[in-house]
Amino acid sequence: MSGKIAGIVLGLGMVVSCMAQQGGGWVVKQEWVRAHEEFLASDVMAGRGSATRDEEITATYVASEFMAYGLKPAPGMSGYIQSAEVVAPQLDGKATLTVGSVMLREGQDFQLLTSSAEATRGTLKKVAAVDAGQAEVKGAVVLLTGDPKTALDAANGLVRRGATAVLVVQSGASDELASMFGGKTQVRMRLAESKPTPGRTLVALTAEAVNRLAEEGNAKAELAVHVLPEGNVRRTFNAIGYLEGSDPSDGTILLTAHLDHLGVGRPVNGDSIFNGANDDAAGTAAVLELAHALGAGPKLRRNVLFVCYGSEEAGTLGSTYFGQHSPVPLKSLVANLEFEMIGTQDPKMPKGVLLLTGWERSNLGPTLKEHGALLGPDPYPEQHFFQRSDNYALALKGVVAHTAAGWGTPPTYHQPSDDLAHLDIAFMTGAIQSLVEPVRWLAQSDFRPKWNEGGQPVAGSK
Repeated sequence: MSGKIAGIVLGLGMVVSCMAQQGGGWVVKQEWVRAHEEFLASDVMAGRGSATRDEEITATYVASEFMAYGLKPAPGMSGYIQSAEVVAPQLDGKATLTVGSVMLREGQDFQLLTSSAEATRGTLKKVAAVDAGQAEVKGAVVLLTGDPKTALDAANGLVRRGATAVLVVQSGASDELASMFGGKTQVRMRLAESKPTPGRTLVALTAEAVNRLAEEGNAKAELAVHVLPEGNVRRTFNAIGYLEGSDPSDGTILLTAHLDHLGVGRPVNGDSIFNGANDDAAGTAAVLELAHALGAGPKLRRNVLFVCYGSEEAGTLGSTYFGQHSPVPLKSLVANLEFEMIGTQDPKMPKGVLLLTGWERSNLGPTLKEHGALLGPDPYPEQHFFQRSDNYALALKGVVAHTAAGWGTPPTYHQPSDDLAHLDIAFMTGAIQSLVEPVRWLAQSDFRPKWNEGGQPVAGSK
C-alpha cells in the first residue's frame, strides 16, 4: 500500500471513529454488525468447519479487523493468529455392530451418531430409559428402551458412569440429533499435544435391528469402526488481538467468542451449508465491535484481550489450547465474558436482554447490569449452559468467566437455517451497544469480580 493510499485509509478511519462517537458516546452501527455477518455466515464460507481452511480464512478475517481497529499482537506473539495441531479422525461410514450371533451394518441397520474412533466392546445390557439413573452400567454396551427422547437425554450420564457405548432406537429425536451434527458421525477431535481420552459412542438402531437383538440379552457386543488413513492431522486457529492498558500490572479483561461452526453436512430441505450466523458468527461480531469501540477510545487502565476461538464445535479445542498457551498469565485475568449466539431474543428474557450463564455464581453479571449492560439471569439452569461454552475451562482454573447469550436453544440451533435471514440484527446491535460502556468501566475501575460462596466450579460438578 502506498503512503498516499495509507494516509487516505487512516483518514477515513479517523472520520468513521469521530462519526461513531458523535454525541459523546460510541455508537455501534447496525450496518457494521450486518457486514460481519454477511461475510462470516455467507455460503462461500461453507459453514466455517472446525479445523478447516474455512476456519483459517475466518480467523484471518477477524485478525485483519483487529489490526484495523488498532489492536496489537498479544505479548509474546508476532502476529494475530495462534495455531494448534489437532488429531481429527475420519471414519469410512462402514461400521459394524456384532452382538452375539447378530451382525448389524451402519447405514442399513443403524446410524452411528457419535464415536470415539476406536473399537467399542462390552456385554449387552438392556435398560429401560426411565431406570437409567439407577442402572449399573460400567463396562456394558447399554441398549436403552422406552421413550426415545428420555433415552437420548440419559445417554451422556451412562457414558460418564462407565458405559462403553449406548444404543437407542432410531426416532425423530435421534434424527434431529444427527441433523444437529451436520448429518455426519460426530468424532472426537483432540489437540495433538493431548493424550487420547475415552469418547462417547452413541448408536441409533432401526426398530427392525432392535427386534433382531431381542434374543441376545447378556451377549458380547463389539462395535468396529474404520478410520481413514488420510486427513487425521489438521490445524485449528484462534484470532487474538490486544489493547495494552496504561497500567498493565492491573490485570486483563478477556472478551471471547468462537469463530467456527459445523461446515457442510446432510441437506435439510435442500440446504447442506450450516452457516452458523447465530452460532457463533453473532458472538464473533460482538467481540469485533467491542474491539472497534474500545480501540477507538482513550487508552484504558487495564489491558483488554480479544480472542475468537477455533474448533469450539469439535470439543472446545481452541479455548483449551488458549488456556494452556495463554499469551498473558491466567492469574492476571480479571474476568472473561464469552459471547455465544446473541443473534436472537430468548422469549423467556425481558425485551432486549441477554441471558448470562451462571448469573448467581459471581458478582460480575449484576455489577455490569448496574452499569447499563442488558444482562439477566439464565432462565434455563437445568440445561447447564454455564458448563457448555468456552468460558467453563477458564472458570475451572479460577477465572470469573461467564457466557452471554441471546436464546439458549433457538429453533435454528445446529441447522442449515441458522443463516442471516433468521437473525435479529437490531437486537444484536442493541445488546452489543449496552456492553460498550460497562466493559469500558470494568477496564478503568478497581473492581475485581469474585465468585460467590460455592459459585466457583470444580471438575465434575454441575
